[in-house]
Amino acid sequence: MTSPQPTPAQLSFRMPAEWEPHAATWLAWPHNRDTWPGMDSAIVSVYVQVIAALRRDERVYICVNDSETAGDVRQTLDAAEVDLARIGIYEIPTNDAWTRDHGPIFLTRQHGQIIELGLTNWTFNAWGAKYPPWDLDDHVPERIAQYLDIIPFTPDMVLEGGSIEVNGRGMLLTTESCLLNPNRNPTLTRSDIERMLKAFLGVHHIGWLGEGIVGDDTDGHVDDIARFVNPKTVVCAVEDDPTDTNYKPLQDNLRRLRSMRDQSGQPLRVVPLPMPGPVECAAERLPASYVNFYIANRTVLVPTYDHPQDRTAQAVLQELFPGRRIRGIPCRELVVGLGALHCVTMQQPACDRMYQPA
Repeated sequence: MTSPQPTPAQLSFRMPAEWEPHAATWLAWPHNRDTWPGMDSAIVSVYVQVIAALRRDERVYICVNDSETAGDVRQTLDAAEVDLARIGIYEIPTNDAWTRDHGPIFLTRQHGQIIELGLTNWTFNAWGAKYPPWDLDDHVPERIAQYLDIIPFTPDMVLEGGSIEVNGRGMLLTTESCLLNPNRNPTLTRSDIERMLKAFLGVHHIGWLGEGIVGDDTDGHVDDIARFVNPKTVVCAVEDDPTDTNYKPLQDNLRRLRSMRDQSGQPLRVVPLPMPGPVECAAERLPASYVNFYIANRTVLVPTYDHPQDRTAQAVLQELFPGRRIRGIPCRELVVGLGALHCVTMQQPACDRMYQPA
């Protein structure tokens, strides 16, 4: 009989915090017209802005469905005067563009001065089988692993990257409404899920929040409601209007965070971040949140919604990220697809070599 393979935690791997050094950011070029009906040019414009901002800090890797799309992407970026020198384009087909959720979750471990990169390949089922087909998206992590020449860790569990948030020191935040939803892992208990997160992400303390925001079709991803900005500080989305449908669930999450302790038993510093108020399309409330920012090496990309709170949110984040430039990216069109900047990006941590089991 063969012995069980060791888990990433047993091999001293951990999921780094997003502010730790990146080698690159992964994106998937938007192509699903059901996601953004009639908005092709507007969404491409957002992607061009994101790529132009990121390539100053790190490499940008873009998944495309075929060689024709690869040529179109190069032409689009060249026309926008985006230097292609630090941009890689890979033929990795996708069903949709939500790289945070269908992409790999990267890990690192340190041997002396050497940092080794690992990769986890969780099951993806389109947020509880909501949007078939999702077969291409489910294969994205293993395709990326092939390009990077990494043997992936493959947990037997459904998980999206947007449903978890880590501080890089052993604490993970998630929500009950998403991870305990039977449309993901109906046979797993809360204890089972915690055990899997600890084993495959190298965390040892988990904080549970309640529900997400209105319009979020993911059943409440944490990256719309609470994010770490350093190991001890978390920003929490807060709605000030008591008549707004987001008011009560966000107040509940705020109370939970203020009563939580970190992996060392210390209280978290909790900083409220305002909500932009209702953002709608065709009379439907969209999951617009400033918490869906993305932390790059020297920049923080923050979604904006043409709302007076845009400047307030950016000012709060600039104070929390004094060593990074805050860059607002207009996202009123992007959020029509029910996600924003964090949802379309996935960081690849800096490393010295790729993990290969002995």
